[in-house]
Amino acid sequence: MPRIRPGRNRSKNTNRRAPLLLSTMAPEDFNVRPDEVKSIACPDCRTWRRIMGEKVLKIREHCVSDKVANGEKHTLCPGTDQVVEIDIDVRRWQARQNHLLRDAMPQDNRRAAQQFYKPLPAPAAPVSRIKAEVTLDTTRQSYLAHRKGCIRCVKGTHCTDGAILARRYVLALQKEPARREAREELERQEQRTARKQAAPTVRKAHWAKHGGQEVEKANNRCTERTSGSLSEFRGLGLPMLPQDIEAHDRRQAELGVKYAEKAQSAA
Repeated sequence: MPRIRPGRNRSKNTNRRAPLLLSTMAPEDFNVRPDEVKSIACPDCRTWRRIMGEKVLKIREHCVSDKVANGEKHTLCPGTDQVVEIDIDVRRWQARQNHLLRDAMPQDNRRAAQQFYKPLPAPAAPVSRIKAEVTLDTTRQSYLAHRKGCIRCVKGTHCTDGAILARRYVLALQKEPARREAREELERQEQRTARKQAAPTVRKAHWAKHGGQEVEKANNRCTERTSGSLSEFRGLGLPMLPQDIEAHDRRQAELGVKYAEKAQSAA
């Protein structure tokens, strides 16, 4: 199937009029969008015609009347081959036309460039999936409340949610000793911190109660040293020599002989 191509104006003839400037026409009487076929409302017959050409733009040849097929006479319009000159900023013109089209559009047909939909609220999570503070009391109360209102949890059988709650209660029972020990350790640490913070206040109160002249008298009191003590810090003097000097020398001599024999055997 042959490809239909748009017609081109190969004629160099013009209607010998001055070029038609688009700046002198109403913005809605022509269309020069980059991605569309250029067209214009002929100033003479006020019908929309194509603008032909690439370098030299001219209005395409057309008749005054569109009823030639009905038997009327074929009469060329004086606006045929009218030179058209684009002397406007196409981008600004296009932006203005788009704005006018949006304003002229009925309110019911207007839509934003991006649609925003209000999200539907998510369904509430079941009790078995609520992530709250897990304690022995809360897990026990949740499990008993579920067993009371569930008809599928009978004796030793559980439904899906009941099994989850029961497993959570058993895990809480197993972790309770470690949790209790951690709480006690935390309480002891808080008590130690409180005592450290209160220590300066306690010392001030103790000094205010027992300080003053009594402390000064105790510091100035001098006591006599006990006999045989070198100083008030060391206590009694200790003997530096062995009690039996002869036995000590004999033992040292025996050890020297043994060490000499062992050295000779090793060599």
